[in-house]
Amino acid sequence: MKLVLILRKVLIAVPAACIGLAGSAPPAAAGLFSATGEVIAIMAGELFVGEAEGHLSGAGTLAIHSQKNSDLTCTGQFTSSPAGGSGQLHCRDGTAATFNFQRLSIFRGHGAGSFSRGSMSFTYGLSATRP
Repeated sequence: MKLVLILRKVLIAVPAACIGLAGSAPPAAAGLFSATGEVIAIMAGELFVGEAEGHLSGAGTLAIHSQKNSDLTCTGQFTSSPAGGSGQLHCRDGTAATFNFQRLSIFRGHGAGSFSRGSMSFTYGLSATRP
């Protein structure tokens, strides 16, 4: 009986501590309930690569850079739901993009959008080397 009470306390305390830590952490350090994945994008015919981080809430951030010109970087935000989501990017050179995406799974998907210099398409959670 005493062992059961101790186990109950542990089973209640550990998740509560995790939730408490996640709630007090700044967004940049909120890795406990988030996932990151590789982003591969073609924007106006140019290859960009980078990473997206999605949070349990459905909100997320992304950062990509041009393979042709490493000084050309873009950062943005997105929101997602079980079906997909939308977001926007702002690039260092003043260009911008808006996009929508569909999930293939909870960590993988694809999308398209409008970029200041043309169209954009992308995948996330997939890599060029993954079969």
